[in-house]
Formats: sequence, structure tokens, C-alpha cells
Amino acid sequence: MMGGRIRHRRAIVVAASAVTTVALFVGYLIADVMDVAPGVLTMRQVTRRTIPDAPTARAAGTIASDVDLGKAIDASAARQLIDEFAKTDGVGSDYSVAIAAADGTIVAQHAATTPREPASTLKTLTALAASATLDMGSTLATNVYLTDVTDGHGTLILQGNGDMLLSAGDSDPDHVNGRAGLGTLAARTAKALHQRGVDSVTLMVDDSLFGADRYPDDIAENNGDNLYYTGVSSMAVDGGRQWDGAAPENPDVFSAYPELSQTTAADAASVFAERLTEEGVAVANADSIDVSAKEPATAIDGRTPIAAVRSATLAEILAFALRHSDNTLAEEFGRLTALATGDDNTPAGATAAVRAALKRLGIDTDGLTMADCSGLSPGSRVSVATLVAVQAHNLTASGGAAAAEGLSIPGLVGTALNRAVSADTVGLLRVKTGSLGEVTSMAGNVSRLHGGVLAFAVIVNKPDDWAAARDAIDVFADGLARL
Repeated sequence: MMGGRIRHRRAIVVAASAVTTVALFVGYLIADVMDVAPGVLTMRQVTRRTIPDAPTARAAGTIASDVDLGKAIDASAARQLIDEFAKTDGVGSDYSVAIAAADGTIVAQHAATTPREPASTLKTLTALAASATLDMGSTLATNVYLTDVTDGHGTLILQGNGDMLLSAGDSDPDHVNGRAGLGTLAARTAKALHQRGVDSVTLMVDDSLFGADRYPDDIAENNGDNLYYTGVSSMAVDGGRQWDGAAPENPDVFSAYPELSQTTAADAASVFAERLTEEGVAVANADSIDVSAKEPATAIDGRTPIAAVRSATLAEILAFALRHSDNTLAEEFGRLTALATGDDNTPAGATAAVRAALKRLGIDTDGLTMADCSGLSPGSRVSVATLVAVQAHNLTASGGAAAAEGLSIPGLVGTALNRAVSADTVGLLRVKTGSLGEVTSMAGNVSRLHGGVLAFAVIVNKPDDWAAARDAIDVFADGLARL
């Protein structure tokens, strides 16, 4: 009898415990879903990206519905186009040109294998190497970790993973620049802190992603007033652009070159601290945040972030970089390529990684010298044979579609927005422009008016008249569509 009663009581206790456990579990699930308790479940509405109307529209030229990659190019007509370019006043004698079929075979050229200073057309090499190496559908997370909680005060670690297009406010699903926002990150962080009973923090920063070497040698020579480059960083707001009240309405579309902050990680941390304060979290060291400390990088080992925001995809960021000819983002893609391939986490490691990736793709890099990954630093040299091989690869886009999709369209978008183009060829050219004090260049690919496609590259160094040489390149490129 006694043993029976004991077993009965045990059964009741077990049943009661099970019911209590289930009730607690269901209660926590409900709290998680309602965003009262921390967890992955939520009833928040999914933010959906909207596509705005085009600010301007132009009628496109005739585009073949089925591209014939094998359609021959009239080599005589191609040579005549090069001859006409060479005779243009202002071009001078220090130039190279190549016109290639879709398979990369050069059908007409002048000094195609002579290395010349390429300016920003060098970015096409970096773009192809990166897009063929990295997961271009991936994103860059900016994370927040919590450590050392005592009496309602904790240590926060803001960790960047290379998103240099953060916004200072809410995340913006409609744009590449600002897809992830520090305001949104602060709101998510504050919510997680309040759930844990934390109302004040000390903020630390993990800016270790790119090590200490962030400036290619001699890049300062072409970076007067810090208008064209800031060091690659684990995080930045709007690429470090200091608009001083003149920021464009559309963060993805602008043509000005405002001064670039040279302390981008510190700027981002300061903005994050401000947003946290607005969310009711006191930041004890808001006026003295240290972004150079090494401890945060090890303090987060094995921890899960309490909040995070994510950038646009790498493909979208690369397109942004190419169309704005963003030197810092080009350098960053080189560095990300080096990190992915195990090369040195330095500017030299980045150029080595790009060269190696191109060789794996079968691109001829004879005569190539890369002073950086963007073409801004003096000292880079590349032949139009290499540039045109990259563009021929872009025509098939096998494993590197992002490098082709980000090219500018003369007359419509990107750095080629204001380049001359005829009414019947609008939309047929995809190009990357290049400009330095003694360099004007262009490389790209063309959908031909009568079917077929081609790739081309042209570099002019030390022209007799820089503006005239630039205009001659426009006329030449426009004529390619008629071959």
C-alpha cells in the first residue's frame, strides 16, 4: 500500500512538472513571438523593398533579342575606327586601343600589349577577381555583443565586417547606400539590453578586420583634400562622405566628391552611441570611444551577437563602387578577396590576390603592375589586351556576373552619365571610365546595332589636349556599336 501511494505521488509530481515545463516553454515562445523576450521568433512585419520610379527616362536603341556571340566583326571597319581616333587632334601619340570579338580574339588594335597607366579602368580587374572569388550574394554584418554585465551595466562591443555604406539612421531597404542603419542597430540593441535589465554600457569597437595597413603606398599623391580615398575600414557611414548639409536626396545617386573622413570607424561608433542614448541607454564613454584597442576582437570569441544589421549584397555594393568609381570600395574588394584566398591582409596582399584570381580565369596579365586595386595610386600599368580580355569575360559572365552588371551606361547612369552617346546607341554600351591628370581611358562591352557583341579598351596617357582626347574616346566608343 505504502509503495503504491509513493508511486502515485511521484506520478503526480512528474505530471505536474511536465505541465509546468510545457507552460513555461509555451509562455516563453509567446513572449519571444511578441518580442517581449529575446529570441529568433517575431511577429514584426517583414520589410519589403520598393522600386521607385526612374527619375529620368530615355528611349533605348535597338537591342537584339538573341545575341549572336559568333557574329563576325568587320576587321577593316574596326581598324578604320581606330585610325580615325588616332588622327583626332589632342589624342597625341601615347595611346593604346583594342577591339575584340566575344571570344576575346582581338580583331583590331594599336599597341595592345604596351602597359600604360589605366586610371580607374583598373577597377575592372579588381571587380572581376572579386566577383569570381567571393560569394556575391552574401552580405556584411555589423554586430553588437554584450559582455561583463554587473548591476545593470554592461560592456558592448560594436563589431564591423566591412560595411562602409551604413546609414546614420534606420536601415533603408530601398537603397544600397544605407541598407543597414546604425539607428536600427541601436534600437535592436537597446531592446535586447532592456530585456536583460541593462540600462548603461561602456562601448568598445572591434575594427580589426583590415589590420593596421589600410593605405596603398603613394595613394596620397592623387588624393588631394581627401576627396578620393579613405582607408578601408570595418565600418563607415556613407563611405565617410562629409556632405555638410548638402547630402543628395537619393543616397545611391550623386556625382560630387565631398571630403572623406579619415576616421570612419570612430565616426560610426560615435553615431551608434548617439542612437543608443536616444533609445534610453546611457553610454558611459561616449566622448572617449577607443577604436584602436585589440581586446574587443578576442572578447567576442564564441559569443552570439545580441543585435545585428546587414548590408546590401556584395554584388549590389560592387555595382555601386563601379558606377561611382569608389576607390575605397575597390580597395576593400581587393582586401576581401585577399582574406578569402589567404593572401596577406595588406594592400600588397590585395593586388596579389587580384592578379592570382585573374590568372585562374585565364586572363593574360603580362606587363601588369598594380599599385593598388583602384587605379588612383600612381604607378599602375596595364595593357589594353588585359583590359579587353576582362571585358570579353564579362560578355559571358561565367562566375563573375557582378563585374559586368555594375558597369556604367553612357548617357544614363554612373560615371558615364554625361558621356556623349548617339540616340540610336543609348543603352548599348557598358563601360568603365578612367580619369587622372594625364590619363583618360575607357573599357567595356558593346551590343552592336546589327547583332553581335564586342569588347573594347582604350587608354590615352599624356594627351596633347586632355578634354579633346576624352571626347575622341566617346566618339570612338559610340562608333563601336555600328561595327
